[in-house]
Amino acid sequence: MDQLDRQIMGALLDNARSTYAQIGSEVGLSAPAVKRRVDRLVETGAIKGFTAVIDPAALGWTTEAYVEVYCKGTVAPNELRRSLERVSEVVDACTISGAADALIHMLATDIGHLEQAIERVRNEPNVDHTESVIVLSRLVDRPRT
Repeated sequence: MDQLDRQIMGALLDNARSTYAQIGSEVGLSAPAVKRRVDRLVETGAIKGFTAVIDPAALGWTTEAYVEVYCKGTVAPNELRRSLERVSEVVDACTISGAADALIHMLATDIGHLEQAIERVRNEPNVDHTESVIVLSRLVDRPRT
């Protein structure tokens, strides 16, 4: 990957709906040259996909929480991932160091909805218990690169 590839990826991060011609004018390449590079970046896995970024508030999902998940015994990350994927309110999850086994980010319409979703996480067979904190306000919310 060279500097042009990084510039192309930066342009796609800014606006994934940009045309190859628009990106080309930004980075100094023709549209076909940009397309070839984007195709190669997709083929090699440097670009994993294209997606829409949706504002959760537009869907009415304005309540959010971070939940520490404590497992029963030793649970493989893939097994825990499969359990957490069953709960649609889980929007992000990672294994962590420390006392908890995982940290999940959840979105819901209100506290009642959040409580029901956390209960579904707790009901997964490999989950022992959870500890939750509710987000009051978001101070920094940078897009991921």
